[in-house]
Amino acid sequence: MPNYAYYNQQFMPLTEAKMSVMTNFMHYGTGVFEGIRGSWNKEEQQVYLFRLKEHYERLLNGCKVLKIELPYAVDDLIKLTVELVQKSGLKESLYVRPLAYKSTEAIGVRLHNLKSDFLMFNLPWTRYLEAEKCRVAVSSWRRPGNNFAIPQAKITGQYVNSAFAKTEAIENGFDEAIVLNESGRVAEGSGENIFLVIKGKLVTPSANESILIGITRDSVMEIARNEMGLEVVERPIERSELYTFEEAFYTGTAANVAPIAEVDNRLVGNGEIGPITKKLHDNYLDIIHGKNSKYRQWCTPVY
Repeated sequence: MPNYAYYNQQFMPLTEAKMSVMTNFMHYGTGVFEGIRGSWNKEEQQVYLFRLKEHYERLLNGCKVLKIELPYAVDDLIKLTVELVQKSGLKESLYVRPLAYKSTEAIGVRLHNLKSDFLMFNLPWTRYLEAEKCRVAVSSWRRPGNNFAIPQAKITGQYVNSAFAKTEAIENGFDEAIVLNESGRVAEGSGENIFLVIKGKLVTPSANESILIGITRDSVMEIARNEMGLEVVERPIERSELYTFEEAFYTGTAANVAPIAEVDNRLVGNGEIGPITKKLHDNYLDIIHGKNSKYRQWCTPVY
């Protein structure tokens, strides 16, 4: 069963989607992307795509930053995404990667006087972080600040910083990194937001701490408040706090809710998955699989 792409304004098998080596965004990172999860509900024989509207709103906001003009509204992009997955015929959990980019075949650093285009493709997808509970380390790399990057947009060129942090962590024997911002406070993982449980409260870096405003982050905060009655606090987090909390986890479209068991060779709690993390993880999985009617508006059925 082939994976499909939407490229040059048409659907085609992924293996047929070819791009020139001179395409501008490949050289200068002048693209903006999203990651969208599709979850397979076996009982209903249905794939549910999670929070499509919010993903495409963020994509189009990122397009404004890069002066990318697309002939699509949010509803158009949602329809194209559903059609893409339908064509693939996948009946398993999957991942959709939309990308808006500067498509002119030209060398030269700029945003003006360049054509823009849009593509997307889908793939089967299960786990992003291989470990059930992550061993993590604070990275020597810092999260770019607002003075030389746009942390709130998923701009392709900015993710080389994440690659530095991720590879450093893996090569040092860890599963993932915690990246600090320019001020030395906690920002996020290499590709995930981070939450700590401190005295029964859910604590996460605030929006002005050079973080991506994650859609899974927003979902988990709503679930924590509405389903578990937890107080959620958005505030600066100092590095020194990383060694004294009760529980911690990452959130992200690819990572879901991923428990953290160890930071810088120090156990988090007893090194096992904490009760708050476990309950949030289970609630979140039910919701993205369309199993909680209260949150069905977040889920777009494919078939």
